[in-house]
Amino acid sequence: MEGTTGALYVVSTPIGNLEDITLRALRILKEVDLVACEDTRRSKRLLSHYGISKPLISYYSSKEAQRVPILLDRLKKGERVALITDAGTPLLSDPGWRLVKGVIEECIPLVPVPGPSALLAALVVSGFPICPFAFWGFPPRKRGELVSFLKGIKGMGFTHVFYESPKRLLGTLDVMEEVWGGKMVVVAREITKVHEEFLRGRLGEVRASLESRKGVKGEVVLLVEGGEEEGEPWKDKAWALAEKGFSAKEVAKILKVLYGISKGEVYSLVEQGDLESGKI
Repeated sequence: MEGTTGALYVVSTPIGNLEDITLRALRILKEVDLVACEDTRRSKRLLSHYGISKPLISYYSSKEAQRVPILLDRLKKGERVALITDAGTPLLSDPGWRLVKGVIEECIPLVPVPGPSALLAALVVSGFPICPFAFWGFPPRKRGELVSFLKGIKGMGFTHVFYESPKRLLGTLDVMEEVWGGKMVVVAREITKVHEEFLRGRLGEVRASLESRKGVKGEVVLLVEGGEEEGEPWKDKAWALAEKGFSAKEVAKILKVLYGISKGEVYSLVEQGDLESGKI
């Protein structure tokens, strides 16, 4: 942190266990001029635990538009600001995107300070393929919107990762089973905390297990296996892309990301005459 130029540090903080913070993150938090955080009370407890005393400014969703100009002004004056969230990595279903975008537009130095992330912690112990995966944040709250959303991503071949409220978890699992059938699911709860739990099984099995409890508590990461629906929708997507002028090679790359389809499967369509071979 040499020089007098202002800089924004996007700092990851523990998701539960306070030991899960990097030495670099602690150093940055000690050296910045200001800490922008969601809940000043929670952040003050974290900083106090490590003997750090810094000015705090609240930066939560409803205040984000108001705070960005203030923070950009301070950064342009040469101050160094750390952006943190209540837990984990900022911007992952947490505020911060507007500030980062503004910093980039103003050509202010922007520095990531990586660390804990609930979605990655859950993903690596899920037992599902992790390349590729899709992180969807929090799913739609309204049942109709959730049904439409799940139908839209039903045939995609990658692992699906969501954050979900414990109060809405049973309802979400119910709709998922209705739309997706008996897919395998992992409910990761209270990661890194005392009551950490990973519940694995079919959607209906896991829902029944949770329903038998008095209630579900704690932060939840929900992971569902990917897979194609009947009718192989990726073929329809391949045809649509080819009609738009994409080459077979380009189609293969796109389908790999969307559905986990191999190049060989796309090229077999070419050989069968389903895609124009001249576009390879």
